[in-house]
Amino acid sequence: MFTFDTNIIDKTDSHSMISALAITFNEELHIEDYIKSLSFADEIIIIDSFSTDKTVALAEKYDVTIIQREFKNFSDQKNFAIAQAKHDWVTFFDLDEKVSPELAKEIIDTVNSKNPLKAYNVKRSFNFMGKRIKYSGFQTDVAVRLFNKNFCKYNGKAVHEAIETEEKIGQLKYALDHQTYKSFDNYNQKLSHYSKLQAEELYKKNVRPNLYHFLFRPWYRFMHQYFLRLGFMDGKEGFIISYVHAFSVYKRYIQLWAMYRNIN
Repeated sequence: MFTFDTNIIDKTDSHSMISALAITFNEELHIEDYIKSLSFADEIIIIDSFSTDKTVALAEKYDVTIIQREFKNFSDQKNFAIAQAKHDWVTFFDLDEKVSPELAKEIIDTVNSKNPLKAYNVKRSFNFMGKRIKYSGFQTDVAVRLFNKNFCKYNGKAVHEAIETEEKIGQLKYALDHQTYKSFDNYNQKLSHYSKLQAEELYKKNVRPNLYHFLFRPWYRFMHQYFLRLGFMDGKEGFIISYVHAFSVYKRYIQLWAMYRNIN
């Protein structure tokens, strides 16, 4: 159970207000700890994609705003969430990212500093199947998790969405504990969902798959992640991650091929 020491955070009456945002679908295992970890925020807004488990019921136990909205893609859902925020400063963490009290305090101190930047990256410590992954491409894993909504928005990509801004992006000191996936099946399921969204994006761009997509792209993804990005140094977990990512690339083009077959 996640525990949060609120004594580590000292808010003043004149502090800058923060909106904590999240998008959810079937997150009953994480939702309560996640909400507790965001107790430093002045409001918490959850955009739920009509979860079929207890996510909403559990979230309703707390002082949060819950909006149910159909999921189209990640950028669309997150930009909608930003539009609901009452305050300029926004945090946008994933449900499997653990916000420590130290990171929460750093966020408070940052937005209340004299001349804060408009966006800040947070380094993520990637954990897979109970093991800390130090390589496999995750050694440089950072993402914008704190930003001023007036200067930032998500880039419109269906998957691997990222904040785009013309402002300088800073870096927070404390890292996130990114407890991603506890099993091969869970990880594979998530990547299959991402592959489908990416295939839909390519279909809209009239990209037609060929042998290059089916053979070279998956092979290159595996070689890049396992060898160039040192996945072999993470042991069997590094091999599994590299393999599943490569196979997800293959599935992306199989799904794209199926879209054209259904029309023709």
